[in-house]
Amino acid sequence: MMNVWGNMAQYEAIAWSWEIAVYLFLAGLSSGSTIIGLLVKWNRHERNTYSIWDAMIKSGAITAPVSIFLGLMLLIFDLGKPFSFYWLFLSYNFNSVMTLGVLFLLIYTPTVIVFMVLVFEQTFVKYRAYILIEWLIDYIKSFHHYSKIIEYFLFATALCIGAYTGFLLCAIYAIPMWNSPILPILFLTSGVSSGIAVNILIGLLFFKSTMSEESVKYLLVLDLRVILTEIPLIGILFIGMGYEGGDSLVALKDALSTGLWAFIFWFGVIGVGLLLPLLTVIIALKSHVYRVGYIWMNSIVVILGVIMLRYYIVYAGQIYTGQ
Repeated sequence: MMNVWGNMAQYEAIAWSWEIAVYLFLAGLSSGSTIIGLLVKWNRHERNTYSIWDAMIKSGAITAPVSIFLGLMLLIFDLGKPFSFYWLFLSYNFNSVMTLGVLFLLIYTPTVIVFMVLVFEQTFVKYRAYILIEWLIDYIKSFHHYSKIIEYFLFATALCIGAYTGFLLCAIYAIPMWNSPILPILFLTSGVSSGIAVNILIGLLFFKSTMSEESVKYLLVLDLRVILTEIPLIGILFIGMGYEGGDSLVALKDALSTGLWAFIFWFGVIGVGLLLPLLTVIIALKSHVYRVGYIWMNSIVVILGVIMLRYYIVYAGQIYTGQ
């Protein structure tokens, strides 16, 4: 009898498990939310005298710090010695991708918190009698002199964080699926896609009064372009494995045709995560249908697709090595 889901003995090879997959998703989400929030601010909000785009900017300002904080907590506890994590900040090996990642996170995390404070400054001022003291309010206001520099710097570091999630894997040469220069670009792109989806959901939940049909249309067009970039990137990743031959070719065939992970790829990553959003976005843009229920569904399937992509790359990469 054929085992459709694969032999359970294969999971003994898993060294990086679900914690890493979720961390890669959360780090990519933080990066994508920041990038989308800033693009919206620069390309749309600053050109108008009204603030219909505040929902997306505020969504990114909330999502980015929360998701990177949760991801870091998960990563720290996955190391097995969470109280020794501070050694990563004291010892540096610049030939290590992990060291570069720690440096990026050290720069990105406080910067994204400063951006959040700038976006919600009026809220802090309004409730300062309850949560803040006067000198801290003045300190927050002082950042306005450097707000544009902070935004450009944050955008650059967000790109680094998004790409770093892929570099973390592709530095491991022994795993054919991970050893590809396409992986950082793919993870950055899919992180932007998840950022669009989550920013929309947070906007609908908490900032609906400052959203508009034009804002939804702008993000749907952007998401369409991102999805059309992701599909060929995935194709290039697997084509590269095929041309390498040997173990990479064997790993490619197994990863696309064997057991549970092949099903997750074709049904979850391609079907649910890419083709379904692609179809619904095209229909919406063509017929100008921007109903809340539709937007919710589209955002949720995009998020599920990005999560499944991370899981697939992490697990299938370790299981199917061609050896």
